[in-house]
Amino acid sequence: MGSRLGTALVCILLSTGAARADDVESVLRVCADPDNLPLSNRSGEGYENKIAEALARDLGRRVEYTFFPQRMGFVRNTLRQRDETTKQFKCDVIIGVPKGYELTATTRPYMHSTYGLVFAQRAEFRELQTAEDLLKLPREKLSALRIGVFARSPGADWLLRNGLMERAVLYAQQSGDPAENPAHTIEQDLASKKIDLAIVWGPIAGFLVQRHSARSESEQAQWQAVPFLPDPQIKFTYEIAMGVRFGEKEWQGVLDTWIGEHQARIDEILTSYRIPLLDASGKIKQTRRENGP
Repeated sequence: MGSRLGTALVCILLSTGAARADDVESVLRVCADPDNLPLSNRSGEGYENKIAEALARDLGRRVEYTFFPQRMGFVRNTLRQRDETTKQFKCDVIIGVPKGYELTATTRPYMHSTYGLVFAQRAEFRELQTAEDLLKLPREKLSALRIGVFARSPGADWLLRNGLMERAVLYAQQSGDPAENPAHTIEQDLASKKIDLAIVWGPIAGFLVQRHSARSESEQAQWQAVPFLPDPQIKFTYEIAMGVRFGEKEWQGVLDTWIGEHQARIDEILTSYRIPLLDASGKIKQTRRENGP
């Protein structure tokens, strides 16, 4: 643990009067979705779970979760809600929120990613290197495609701009079924050939490619994905940070310091999930064209 992180941790322990010192020292309380891979699940299989575990190890704590579906009311029922018995807040950090999220204070960002176009490998998709390459297909082939996209997303804006909205298979941004999540919905419809391609957030694209990857080095990947590059008119790229309660400056500082000192390790976790990452100039830092975004 770096000296700055240690100093910041001492400050937060001294200033947290609402919780017992032994609890603060031993537990990292994380707010998370119980069934939303590749982000998180109850079994700890998501990249947010892995980041939480790495953070907890460095702080000398163990992870405890407050689970709630990451839909409307998530922050209210996790980060802002107190336990009826102890009166302590149920959890203290959301591992993934957009930078500048209006419902929480946010740390420095630890991930900069982009939307991707995911598809089962077919002859007509062989030359796709970026999402824009899809527009180079002959019009008769392009007009026959069914493209899965979530309503009010950058993908929907892109289809509209390029006169392809009639090819869209639209999905609601939030399902009323807590057992459903975007990755599962898209995987189900792409596998059943209800859709030919889908426009999804980069971590979801990487996750789906990983689940349908080649079984050997000699075999071609079953599913592939290509990124949307930064666009002056449509925002495809987003920075992701951790979310904490407003006013908890010391705790926010601890997390900021940890992210800054362990960015390389965080990147290793993210790339192991085949998440397309962008550098400071907005260019793709890593692509695994044969197997993923």
